[in-house]
Amino acid sequence: MSKSRKSASLVIALSFASLALSGAVLAASKPRGLPGSVTQTTGEATDKRPIITNNSIVFGAYDPHGDFGDDPNSKIEHLFLPWEDVDLSTLALADEYALQRGRSLLITVEPWSWSVDWRVTSDELLKGILAGRYDSYMASVCSAAADLKSPVTIRWAQEMDETNNQFTWAHWEPKSYVAAYQRMITVCRDHNKTAKYMWSPLGNPDMGDFYPGADYVDVVGLTVFGLQQFDKDNFGKDRTFAEALEPGYRLAEAYGKPIVVAELGYEGDQGYVRNWAENVAKSNPAFPKLTSVVYFNDREVYPWPGNYGRPNWRVGGPAVN
Repeated sequence: MSKSRKSASLVIALSFASLALSGAVLAASKPRGLPGSVTQTTGEATDKRPIITNNSIVFGAYDPHGDFGDDPNSKIEHLFLPWEDVDLSTLALADEYALQRGRSLLITVEPWSWSVDWRVTSDELLKGILAGRYDSYMASVCSAAADLKSPVTIRWAQEMDETNNQFTWAHWEPKSYVAAYQRMITVCRDHNKTAKYMWSPLGNPDMGDFYPGADYVDVVGLTVFGLQQFDKDNFGKDRTFAEALEPGYRLAEAYGKPIVVAELGYEGDQGYVRNWAENVAKSNPAFPKLTSVVYFNDREVYPWPGNYGRPNWRVGGPAVN
């Protein structure tokens, strides 16, 4: 499962939220994550958001609804974009938005089209990448990112270790994924000399099989979601954030890289939510390499297996799809 997938300036009139997670994407898609000028719901978004203090680790969000738009605690703006059928010129809007708020950009690059009808098979995609047929796609994304003024981290082909048939690239054998990842990071570095690169597994036990090597990774990303009913059904109790993070973190810390929770969310009753909100950004000596958490502020993209539907991680207001 993909356990995984912000108030805007009035000059930004394009509504990124109208594209967010819809599954039906126009030929020139815009990055998902930057809100339009009408999406702010600041008054509704006070109870569920993570609690940030002076001692917290760095916090950020994927925030297509603008709930964190004027929140000074958010220091990372997370965007998702496909590497084809995308209007890369709109990254300048994201850059302006982030600069106005003193934020860095985390850009998740998904190697496909958001239009399901336009996607090639897993095999075709892999063969095309290894043959160099997609080098220009990655070069275009990274060249556009190189023109931005905000600090940029590139997160390519995330959650490659997931097993629920969500991502085309999650069907590849580990050695094939590693070869594809290494090639794409090499291409990106040819066009962007300042970006950092995040390798971001879901956090399954076999995630290490997909590790591309220290030379290709600046930071390790993980996905951590807390769904109370899932916890009760599968663990017999409510899990804490630390308990959910622990397995993936212990695997990731072996690489000696900074660790970021690149996708974070939680949903349950008031007590469950409060416990997670109080602890997700708290500096914890048990996790010394954890530097940042990035909240996924929307409804889940795909239904969770086991009839859990699409959990709504959003901190306030109904998710718009």
